[in-house]
Amino acid sequence: MNQRSDSALRYPLDDVLPPVGASLEVAPGVRWLRMPLPFVLDHINLWLLRDELDGRPGWTLVDCGVDTPATRALWEQVFAHELEGLPVLRVVVTHMHPDHIGLAHWLTAHWSVPGRECRLWISAADWNAACNASRGGTGPAGEEAAAFYALHGLEDPAVLQRVRSHRGDYSALVPAVPPRHRRLMDGQLLRIGGRDWACHAGYGHAPEHIALHCPVLGVLIAGDMVLPRISTNISVFGHEPEGDPLTLYLESLARMRALPAHTLVLPSHGKPFTGLHERIDQLEAHHAERLAEVARSCAQGPCSALDLLPTMFRRPLDTTQIPFALGEAVAHLHRLWAQGLLKPLCGADGVRRWIAC
Repeated sequence: MNQRSDSALRYPLDDVLPPVGASLEVAPGVRWLRMPLPFVLDHINLWLLRDELDGRPGWTLVDCGVDTPATRALWEQVFAHELEGLPVLRVVVTHMHPDHIGLAHWLTAHWSVPGRECRLWISAADWNAACNASRGGTGPAGEEAAAFYALHGLEDPAVLQRVRSHRGDYSALVPAVPPRHRRLMDGQLLRIGGRDWACHAGYGHAPEHIALHCPVLGVLIAGDMVLPRISTNISVFGHEPEGDPLTLYLESLARMRALPAHTLVLPSHGKPFTGLHERIDQLEAHHAERLAEVARSCAQGPCSALDLLPTMFRRPLDTTQIPFALGEAVAHLHRLWAQGLLKPLCGADGVRRWIAC
């Protein structure tokens, strides 16, 4: 969802962006890269951390970009001009979505040498989810996904056909996943560049998203958990049809309040900012408003998730956006269901609708 109330946030670099194929230092030993994406959300932020591993100087990469020729070419520029002649020692991935893990297989293979493997570091849940999805497993496309969206009111043949036919979208951008990984877990400390970075697990957006906080630098690599200008996609998908990801996300967000208010947040999309607690306030208020709107609509009569889209999304949605919007609508319905405020009804047409308890 668009969520643009960012007047309380501060952007230390103003409108400065890293040049294409180059990096920009945002904190000592922390450099910002920006890679293109072939989506409406047209970029991802990646991070280079100066490091030393087993006595060997080099770099840790955080997140990878999608596997496209354009992204590989930009990485080659980075290798040639931004690494000071030093190797990449490991690749940390915050979570399993294609823009974050897409090139992990290529980057780890590129920088592995006999006796020194460049390892992927990721949560076990997201590594397994990525392996499954890259092999064409469950996800937001295919016949099962189309049946799930139809259950929630989607009947547009063009949109349903797009869902059925795009089962291979994930594997096109993530053709392989490194066969081995080093597991990241909540509370774990990574020693990077002589400084400790604490792992903060977050749920709801991905199976087990890992953000990294360095208290000495006052920096949080937030991944997709906290974005400055948009709200993170929180959706229910057909492979977990009764899931309650919004509750998981809001609980994860609340735990981030323990981090200092002055933290410099490095998001995966948008610009680095300060004002973490203010942004958490905004995101919580945003979802509270949507939940209230959904509850009011269902109090007036039975509503499917599709019925709620004009209420929740005040802009036209194309065939690509509608399934994700439906997933978000279901996430809000399930949050209210878990709270005992709504209950589902199954109509004679096979569509699930929701009414107030």
